[in-house]
Amino acid sequence: MANMQERPSAVEIVASRLAEAGCRHAFGVPGGEVLAMMQALDAAGVAFRLVKHENAGAVMAEATWAMTGAPGVLLATIGPGLANAVNATLNALQEQVPLIVLSGCVDAAEAERYTHQVLDQQALMRPVTKASFRLVDGAVATMVDKALAIALADPQGPVHIDIPVSLAARPQPAPRARLTPPAAPMAPAPGPALAAARARLAAARRPVVVAGLGAVAHGAGPALTALCERLGAPLVTTYKAKGLMDEGRPLSLGGHGLSPKSDRIVLPLLAQADCVLTAGYDPIEMRPGWRDPWAPEVCVALDHLPNRHGMHGAAVSFVGDVAAGVAALGDGLAPNAPSWPGGEPAAARAALDEAFGDRPEWGPHAAFAAAARALPADAVVTADSGAHRILLSQMWRCAAPRSLLQSAAFCTMGVALPLAIGARIAAADRPVLAVMGDAGLEMVLGELATLRDLAAPLAVLVMVDESLTLIEMKQRGAGLPNLGVDFPGTDWPAVAAAFGGHGAWARDASAVEREVAASLGRDRFTLIAAAIGRRAYEGAF
Repeated sequence: MANMQERPSAVEIVASRLAEAGCRHAFGVPGGEVLAMMQALDAAGVAFRLVKHENAGAVMAEATWAMTGAPGVLLATIGPGLANAVNATLNALQEQVPLIVLSGCVDAAEAERYTHQVLDQQALMRPVTKASFRLVDGAVATMVDKALAIALADPQGPVHIDIPVSLAARPQPAPRARLTPPAAPMAPAPGPALAAARARLAAARRPVVVAGLGAVAHGAGPALTALCERLGAPLVTTYKAKGLMDEGRPLSLGGHGLSPKSDRIVLPLLAQADCVLTAGYDPIEMRPGWRDPWAPEVCVALDHLPNRHGMHGAAVSFVGDVAAGVAALGDGLAPNAPSWPGGEPAAARAALDEAFGDRPEWGPHAAFAAAARALPADAVVTADSGAHRILLSQMWRCAAPRSLLQSAAFCTMGVALPLAIGARIAAADRPVLAVMGDAGLEMVLGELATLRDLAAPLAVLVMVDESLTLIEMKQRGAGLPNLGVDFPGTDWPAVAAAFGGHGAWARDASAVEREVAASLGRDRFTLIAAAIGRRAYEGAF
């Protein structure tokens, strides 16, 4: 990189700091104000990917973080470019994604007279980020280091950096080394609280563990699996935490939070528990029925954040590294006497398998089961928002975390396709399947061009019911007439062909299985349109 040993420019410093943090991909739509930043990223080894909309670009960046652990990077130009990214940035805030949003901005003096596309970009971004910085001459490295530290600290989240046009190429003092290494994991300190928590776990005869995305962020899966097996405790996760324990294991009860049908099976089990351990559990993913699902006096909370939500209470509470904390709680615990003597967890697992298993008739159950048969165990699957996401999250068995990606806190639509693209870019050795409703895909149709440009195998399974099904269900349940929720159909194979992909209709499970399997060997994307018809999710979840 030019001049890096002497007087690097502001954008060269930004790019080098991001590269040092492990970032290898950036997404966006360039404008004149960010051309220097885009070039600096490329020179630093952070590959820039052109997308069709900044909102989708931010979601692709999220997926690269999910695959690699390095912060995602979005590059947006001034005004409308940055404004386009607000939805996905707020999604990153609620989903706890370390996303660095870089934007160009008009110099303060220039903005006093020149008003074209000018707005207070920091005022726009502060409510949807953890922090917003406007780079200052002479302090660029320090500000970028702060931005990265804030983005990666619990709860992880997005940080915005505004880059004034005149500062971008201006030489800066040679940056010193980053001052602060990542914090070491912190476990609960020895003392009465830890002793009390261990005693509760040791005495429990009906223990349950409830885990969420904080446990995923801290890599707590192995520690949780070991503790659950030692205690004989079933593991219940949120949708975002699926795969913390291999969901093929008997003690895994899978992911929950939005399905009334699963609630009728899982919530009674929680109510019977004599000890509930929460591990990195943030109930932002859950429906209102998950308020106070257990008595506070039976709960030990070991979370990555303080309880500021009020959705449940606990008798003993810790905040810290979830993996280290789980290991500390289990240290010295002898295997419990046989837990759950009535076999309730096994009965719950069997009931869940019955409720959300494959079905012989054609519909979403059969389509999802067929896709699962066609994919290898290491596949990455993405889900959009809507009825299909709830059923898919209940049905799909994950062997590892972050193998089913979705927006579960903010629940924004149109994410499955860009999540799949980002995952395919960052984890090129893993098969990727995006599952979407037809309305969600139509929101982000332009990103099929981004997928075309990728020229790589990726399957998109679009569930064609020509309806905003989840909203139609609520509308009908409220006794309201059908309005604004149904729409005419689209010729999906023709759409795929227009964007350079392969498209096919699927009207039975064998067609889904065949097309998903064939997609793995193609050098372009495959769009599979599963014609399930309206009201196909009736009674499904």
